Amino acid sequence: MSDESRPTPAQTPVAAVIPAAGRGVRLGPGAPKALRALNGTPMLIHAIRALAASRHVSLVVVVAPPDGAAEVKSLLDAHALPDRTDFLVVPGGESRQESVRLGLDALPPQYGIVLVHDAARPLVPVDTVDAVIEAVRDGAPAVVPVLPLADTVKEVEPAAVAGDPEAVLATPERARLRAVQTPQGFDRETLVRAHETVTENVTDDASMVEQLGPTVVAVPGHEEAFKVTRPLDLVLAEAVLARRRLNDGF
Repeated sequence: MSDESRPTPAQTPVAAVIPAAGRGVRLGPGAPKALRALNGTPMLIHAIRALAASRHVSLVVVVAPPDGAAEVKSLLDAHALPDRTDFLVVPGGESRQESVRLGLDALPPQYGIVLVHDAARPLVPVDTVDAVIEAVRDGAPAVVPVLPLADTVKEVEPAAVAGDPEAVLATPERARLRAVQTPQGFDRETLVRAHETVTENVTDDASMVEQLGPTVVAVPGHEEAFKVTRPLDLVLAEAVLARRRLNDGF
């Protein structure tokens, strides 16, 4: 592509990949976590709508359970989604990393910026999504939304048996610590290279880029972008939705 035809950073199309192939065992037996109902609507649909609310996101790729792509496609067809955004469902792999890679493989070539978002973070505000995109467009190869920690954190020696007392090794300086959320945003080429070369010590996609060497940039996250992992999180999410309906009328 010539320099004349290459899109400027502000014009670079943005796609989002939502890995939704996990079972979510901590929420108990039943449907996969992403398909659990939140205010009567699957969490996955809430997450898709949250990303599609950004006028910058023109494609959302949902990575379904390996044997559940047809079910997820039917789910998307059954719910109202923004017309300006394209949606694609692909089968995932056995791990989150493999599922994200399969989502990347499905992206058309014109998408130069990629967001990776947890389906279990259904309430991320659009301002957070846009802040991540803007930071990538400003030149950061990888961007994560973060929150300061409210609690003191201890480094411990893990117990051999779950539930046993653990020895405290150190107390990290809380002012330097952040809790990481999603969506995480990437220059596509950087993220693809990370998935091609990094296979160990993977906690999230940004950690893979860190191992390559490029600087990962943090932008402010939002308290409503929390991850729905345990039953109590569902209660909190329902409360957030109830407040939004009261304040915004939806």
